[in-house]
Parts: sequence; structure tokens; C-alpha cells
Amino acid sequence: MKQLYKTTVSLVLGILAMIAIPVQAQDLPLRLTLPQGLPIIPIMEGWFANDDGSYTISFGFLNRNAEAVEVPVGANNFIEPAQLSGPQAAYFAPGRSYGAFAITIPANIADQDIWWHLKTGTEATLKVPGRSTSGAYELDRKARPQGSVQPQGWFTAGGAIGTGPEGIIEDLGQSVKVGSEVTLTIHTKDPSMRDASDSRFKEAMPSRLVWVKHQGPGDVEFTRHESTVVVEQEEQRGRRSYFTDKPEVVIIQGGEGIAKVNATFSEPGEYVVKTLIDNWRAPDSSGGDQCCWTNLYQRITVTP
Repeated sequence: MKQLYKTTVSLVLGILAMIAIPVQAQDLPLRLTLPQGLPIIPIMEGWFANDDGSYTISFGFLNRNAEAVEVPVGANNFIEPAQLSGPQAAYFAPGRSYGAFAITIPANIADQDIWWHLKTGTEATLKVPGRSTSGAYELDRKARPQGSVQPQGWFTAGGAIGTGPEGIIEDLGQSVKVGSEVTLTIHTKDPSMRDASDSRFKEAMPSRLVWVKHQGPGDVEFTRHESTVVVEQEEQRGRRSYFTDKPEVVIIQGGEGIAKVNATFSEPGEYVVKTLIDNWRAPDSSGGDQCCWTNLYQRITVTP
């Protein structure tokens, strides 16, 4: 029995030695390599039917890389038919982004498919259709079980109001110089009607605004505006905190108010900055449920 035990131990040690030698010889690092060079995956989230006979297609994406990836609008990032190309994302933050932009198909071509083509680096071109023929992908703007709906957002007092992933797009109205700080302002209101007798809604739910570069040739650095009140972080629903101290994120307590952020641009050119407004702290609202958020897009010309 002892001899059998010695023989077994010797075999195990021998196998471990055979495994260990090449690992040591290669001097492999003791940490995992962060993913990079992976293609951005375009995703059709679904479609909304509009009262005028048109359809709005919501698109998102998945970036499995550890860092953001940029694919400028053009030969490697375009929508077909060409007349609808232009609103698509060109900056892809890591992770899953729901409803990053939307395309509205006019009623006279509503029976046509549209395609988003996206080529990342040397990877093969990926494309996803946007179509309104499948009821399984139909989205709606109805109130969710606890009353959540898409927040409202606008740029200036009395200005046009945007809702949903298509939101609105407007010009900043002033040129900005490279390296000079400019303040971006958003007005918002959450019109959700919730049951005040429910202990979860004794106080109005907050709204969150997140600024991100959508298109543009250079980097955009966001810094906190002096008017921003930093909300203490907390754990929420088993995921990363809804509140954060990132300067590009502003929490509006009560769901109604004005949010501001400072932005600085590294290169001259034409930019689009997107502001996502959500009420995802509510129990019936989340990106995975395709509700409830709004995108606002602001075109900014940056000069040398």
C-alpha cells in the first residue's frame, strides 16, 4: 500500500513538473490580459410606431473591449439607405449601450429595411437590419407598471422638448475654441405618475444625466460644473451605484431641474455630444427593459 502511495505521488509530481516547466519558460504574466481589438457589435433594440405612419428604429451596441473604440461616420460606419445616415454613434464606450441612437423611417419608405454597417479595425464588417415587420421587436412609450415613462429634456427655456432614444438634436449656438471650456446645459422633467402611497415613492425619484461624446475628431473632457450637487454613492439593486462622482454624471433630485457640465475639446472640427437622461433608479425602469430614457444631441463646432 505504501509503495502504491509513493508511486501515485511520484506520478502526480511528475505531471505537475511537466506542466510547470513550459509555463516558467514562457515567463507568462500572472494576470489576465484585458480584452482589446474585438469588433463592436451593432444591435437593433426594436421599433416604435409613430402616429404619422413613420417608424422609429432604436439601435444600441456592445463593446467587449476594455477601452472605448472610435469608428467615424463614413465608409466603416454608415446607414443604408444613405439618406438616413448620420445620426449613428461613432464613439463606443465599453460595455452594453442601450438605445444609443435612433433612426426615424418616413412613412413613404416605411416598408423598407434599413441597415447599420459597422467595421472595426481589420475585422469583418458587421451589419444589423432595422425593420418594423416583427411584432416581437415592437416597443412602446406607455407607462410601466409603477408609472415610469420617458423623461423630457430640452436645451433652452421654452425650447423644443425631446423624449425617447431619438430625442432632439440642436446646435450649441456658439463656436468653441480648442482647449477652451464651454458649459453645456440641459433642462429636464420626469412626468412619470407614481403611487405616493407606495413607500418606495414617498419622495420623487431622481433623474440622472450622463454626457458622452457621440461623434467628433478629438477627445472631449468633461469637468464638474460649480452648480452640481454631488450625491453620496450607494449600492442599488445589486449593481454598481446609480449615483457616481464622475463629473459627466449629474443627479437631479426630484426628477426636475437644470443640469450643467463643462466640456473641453482637444481638436478642431464638428462634434456631437449626447446627453442621456434616465430614471433607472425606479423599480420599473431600466435599459434592459427598453425604458425609460431620453437622448439629447448637441452639435458643436470647435475652432483652432
